[in-house]
Amino acid sequence: MLLRALSSTFLLLGLVTNVAAADRPVVVELFTSEGCSSCPPADALLTELSHSCADVLPLAFHVTYWNQLGWKDPYSLPAATERQARYAARFGDGSYTPEMVVDGRKGLVGSERNEAAAAIMAAKAAPSAGAPLSVSRAGQDISITIGQGRGSSRVVLIGYDPEHRTAVGRGENGGRMLTESNIVRSIRTVGQWTGAPLSLTIPAPAGERLAVLLEAEDGSIIGASRVGPSS
Repeated sequence: MLLRALSSTFLLLGLVTNVAAADRPVVVELFTSEGCSSCPPADALLTELSHSCADVLPLAFHVTYWNQLGWKDPYSLPAATERQARYAARFGDGSYTPEMVVDGRKGLVGSERNEAAAAIMAAKAAPSAGAPLSVSRAGQDISITIGQGRGSSRVVLIGYDPEHRTAVGRGENGGRMLTESNIVRSIRTVGQWTGAPLSLTIPAPAGERLAVLLEAEDGSIIGASRVGPSS
């Protein structure tokens, strides 16, 4: 029943997209860990988003602070922990798992499906900001093009893998086989956009797929684009 309700909600999200001002994907970041027993439901929600919502960019950031509690998450990144700490300072709610952040503006418990759907709908309906953004991949080269716009933002390059299955040997999820989607393998700032058109060519990051975010000085996401593996 819950899955059916969620599917109906995401169908509504698709309908909202047709009239929303923004023509880019809504960025949904999940801060998670294979060592956290509360995280698999949030991981499952992120997987559903990755499969059913083409206008959402879901990204799983595996944090490091569970690694000393029985199981070292093979996908954990210090950069993920640092990124969540910056959100914690802005939102005033500390770092916890599972936490979902929508478009860099709204933090919530990552397994709360109705709250997540509402936050995504609100992001879709918000006025568009930033500038046209496109990214392409040719072998090991990434080309990023950003058009004219207002404001200033960091250009953030993210590499991620679409799916992994992990047999967890110890810790709170010991004995479970976890399926996780859109796992971030690398994240770094590659440039600064200041409103004028900007073109960048840089080496591809670690990860089978990649995304580029325009992240404003306050941490909100004002642009996003993605591309699959090189053919």
